[in-house]
Amino acid sequence: MSLTKDAIQLITDTALEATGKKLETLVPTVVLPESAKVIDLERFQAGRSRFRGTYSTHSLADFGAYIVERAAPGARGFINQDEMSCGLLFNLGTAAVPGHADDRAILRLKATAGYTAAQAIGGRGISQKDLSDWIEDWHQYLTPVDEAGSPIPVAKAIAAVRTITIKASSESETTVGETSASRSAMDQIEARSKETLPVSLQFRTVPYEGLIEQQITLRLSVITSGAVPVLKLRWVGEEVQREDIAQEFKAVLQRNIGEAAVLSLGAFDPK
Repeated sequence: MSLTKDAIQLITDTALEATGKKLETLVPTVVLPESAKVIDLERFQAGRSRFRGTYSTHSLADFGAYIVERAAPGARGFINQDEMSCGLLFNLGTAAVPGHADDRAILRLKATAGYTAAQAIGGRGISQKDLSDWIEDWHQYLTPVDEAGSPIPVAKAIAAVRTITIKASSESETTVGETSASRSAMDQIEARSKETLPVSLQFRTVPYEGLIEQQITLRLSVITSGAVPVLKLRWVGEEVQREDIAQEFKAVLQRNIGEAAVLSLGAFDPK
């Protein structure tokens, strides 16, 4: 009695389903027929096989409290200072005993409204009306100062911005000699205001919840190349101040977490 090809394949598949041939590989594997299915029985259990999930928040305080509550041996956190975020893995494990790295907590700090406004206004040209409106909207955060560093009342600073005028003047000089003649011309453009125009705006705000208040110096300049003046605010020492804020973020986070987890600068991809 001879067996058909399909009958032989059926006998082989049945044998593989019953035993599952193991392969000598570093990662445990078995040989099963294409018709076989792997079924996860976890959903039929009273509980999960292990705790896993991702906790996400914008609150530095809540993140720290969660880490302390869930403190686990070998927990590791990775801080991205450019994005002001931290990803923490409770079950990362070690090189000798690796974990699944699927029990996580993610912190992404959210900039406050004041800090967002200070970042948005810096470095771009704006009109007199736009700047005066901006000063009026954020006056509770602002202290305008003059060249001597003395405070200027906000109302007077707004009036000074609104009443800027451009004055242009020309001067020419002609020199005549026995065999030569020369002529020079100079144009002078000056921006003036009826009120004392602030040299800079001191903007005080907490950049992110949980961090200390920062004073951002926005230096005012007037561009007179066009028919109407264009105003620009420059954040003085922006890069240095951003680095200080990022360093404070790491220090506060480490203080809140304590010994519940080890923190490192950088990123980790648990693929």
